[in-house]
Amino acid sequence: MTDAVPSILHAFAATTRPAEGFVEIVRGQGSIVWDADGRDYVDGTASLWYCNVGHGRTEIADAVARQMAQLASYHTFQPFTNRPAEEFVERLLPHSPLPDGRVFLAAGGSEAVDSAIKLSRVAHYIAGQGQRVVILSRKPSYHGVTYGGLSLTGLPLNRAGFGPLLPETYQTTHDSLAEMREAVAYHSPDRIAAIVAEPVIGAGGLYPPAPGYLEGLRELCDECGAFLVFDEVITGFGRLGTWFGAQHFGVTPDLITFAKGATSGYLPLGGVIVGARACAQLESDERFYLRHGNTYAGHPTCCAAGIANLEIIEREQLPDRAAETGRKLRAGLETLRGHPLVADVRGVGMMQALALAEGADAMDMQAALLTHGVIGRALPAARAVAFSPPLVLEDAELDRIVSACGEALTGMLARS
Repeated sequence: MTDAVPSILHAFAATTRPAEGFVEIVRGQGSIVWDADGRDYVDGTASLWYCNVGHGRTEIADAVARQMAQLASYHTFQPFTNRPAEEFVERLLPHSPLPDGRVFLAAGGSEAVDSAIKLSRVAHYIAGQGQRVVILSRKPSYHGVTYGGLSLTGLPLNRAGFGPLLPETYQTTHDSLAEMREAVAYHSPDRIAAIVAEPVIGAGGLYPPAPGYLEGLRELCDECGAFLVFDEVITGFGRLGTWFGAQHFGVTPDLITFAKGATSGYLPLGGVIVGARACAQLESDERFYLRHGNTYAGHPTCCAAGIANLEIIEREQLPDRAAETGRKLRAGLETLRGHPLVADVRGVGMMQALALAEGADAMDMQAALLTHGVIGRALPAARAVAFSPPLVLEDAELDRIVSACGEALTGMLARS
């Protein structure tokens, strides 16, 4: 007789995992979370890459409560708007690489990616280039779970079993400019709508770009007339030591998707920053009516959470703090490089990973870390364990991560 499965059909989980196999998280403060049994863990992943300002921020909770008491929700389809949505956008744009752009709001990262696909294609259509429908991305990569984002995702296991995906979407090997150029030529330069790339590949294995690669994508898009889209759902809002990854690498895209760190996960909020070139095309026909959007786009309570989150990031200068703490985290993980089960240490800022040697299992290490009071993120396809803690991580908590990694590796080696 098997144990009962939970009533929740959990995301990214074995469908037969018993209810007792899940860890119930009940409380959080800063970079620490507690389970139902009172055990504390260093949140080495900021939940799912998103809790940049840390858990337990009463400023955000208070802002949400005030907004809900005044106007909890209302849509932003024409002719309606609301002040929190307007203010969030006004405060966000100056921190972005596209300060003269506009922001299309969504409810999360997957919706943001789908929106970027649609906005890229329709902008070309309005400009009289409706043949530009091809979207190129990379493998490995992760761009969400909706059919559009999944079609761009270069992780075969994520795509398996879901049937036909979005047509005219293709992947090339990450960091191979030669392959990307070949893909553009093969599909015809005048048919390419956009090239989509994470500045740092996240769930696909945590791979920083090769020197010159992002610059090469920018040049290629300029040559063929396509939009360069940076998927910054993970890398935005200070995680790399700058507000956006584009600024860290000194490459300016045409569109930027964002989510996660926009509210530090306190409420769902995402969107697309649309640069001047794409805006000009979208605005070039005064008769054009954008028939795209979702019910919760510009949700005033979510945007109130976003404003409070931006204020914390600004006031505490968290991008600068992330740059320094990221260097410390990298230095700590580098001390494990000589371990027999460690093949590599890689990352940028507060996105770092231990790549494991052949034969070692990332899921085993994730489980071992939990026994040592640290939450890490297994990336099985890349045989790596990633760390992306809150940007407010303290030195003692950083030391706990490194120590737990060492103990987990030692235990795994002894069992091998």
